[in-house]
Amino acid sequence: MSDTLIPRIARVAVVQDAPVAFDADATIEHVRTLTAEAASQGAQLVLFPEAFVSAYPRGLSFGTLIGSRSPEGREWFRRYAASSVTIPGTHCDALGAIARAQRVYLVIGVIEHEGGTLYCTVLYFAPDGQLLGKHRKLMPTAAERLVWGQGDGSTLGAHATPLGVIGAGVCWENFMPMFRMSLYAQGVELYLAPTADSRESWIASMRHIAMEGRCFVLSANQFARRSDYPPDYPLESDVPSDSIITRGGSCIVHPLGEVIVGPVYDQPALLLADLDMHDITRARFDFDVTGHYARPDVFALQIDTRARPAVAFHVPIERNDVPAE
Repeated sequence: MSDTLIPRIARVAVVQDAPVAFDADATIEHVRTLTAEAASQGAQLVLFPEAFVSAYPRGLSFGTLIGSRSPEGREWFRRYAASSVTIPGTHCDALGAIARAQRVYLVIGVIEHEGGTLYCTVLYFAPDGQLLGKHRKLMPTAAERLVWGQGDGSTLGAHATPLGVIGAGVCWENFMPMFRMSLYAQGVELYLAPTADSRESWIASMRHIAMEGRCFVLSANQFARRSDYPPDYPLESDVPSDSIITRGGSCIVHPLGEVIVGPVYDQPALLLADLDMHDITRARFDFDVTGHYARPDVFALQIDTRARPAVAFHVPIERNDVPAE
C-alpha cells in the first residue's frame, strides 16, 4: 500500500468547561475527570481553555485605577497567585500524572507563577507525563496586563508528535500575523488556540487561521457561571449565581476553513473529531504560506527565540595561566 493511502487519523478533544476558580487543587481534580472522559472516548490529544488553572479573572479590576491600587485588590492578587502553577512544582506534576494515566497529549492553559510575576501560559504534556514545553502569552490584552507579564521568544516552539506538529497561541496573540507565521514556519499541523474570547467574530478568525496555515485549528474556551467563582468575587453589580460569565464558543476547523465541530455556546461541552492528517497536504497543494506561496525576496520575518531575563548571572571563566618563569 502506498504511504499516501495509509490512514493517518488523529482523534482530538476540546474541553469547554469551567475551573473551580481560585482553587488550583480542586481545578486539577476537575481536569482529571474531564481528561478521563475524553480519553474514554478515544481522544489522543485533549485541549483545555486559556487560564484553566485556575481562573480567567473576568470582570475583576484588582482595585486598580490610574495612580492607585487598593488593599482589597492587592489581596485578590495574592489569592490569584496562590491558585497559580509553578514550573516545576506539585501542580505541574499532577497535570503530568493525568496525561500519563490517560495516555494522552494534554495541552492546558494555566496561570504560571515565577518570582513575583504571573504569566498566562500553555503547558504541553506527553502521554508519558513528561512536560514537553510551555508557551507564555506574548502580549496580554488590555487590563490583563495588570496581572500578567509578557512572554518572550524563547517559548514560541512547536512540538513534533506522532499525531502531528502541535503549537499553541493564546487568545488575541492569534491576531498577530507575525506570531502566526512563527508557528507556520515550524510546520504546525494541529494549531491550538485556547481563548477567553466568546464573540462570534472569533470563529471567523479560527477559520481564517486554518485556511492561512492550512492546518487543523482547535479552539477551547471556558463555559463558566457566576457560581464557578468564589462567593465573595467582586463584580460591579449583583449577578445571580446561575448567570453565564463566559459562554464558550469552542470549535474545531478543517485546513480548508470548514467548521467540523461547533461552535458550542451556553453549555459545557466535549468536542471530539477524527482528523485525517493527510488533508493538510491536500490543502497545501495550492497554498503554503511559508513555502511556494511566500515571497522571501519581498517579505522577511526575523524571530528572536532567546530568553530575555531581567537579570542574568554569568559564571566567570576560570583561567589556567602558566606562571611566568
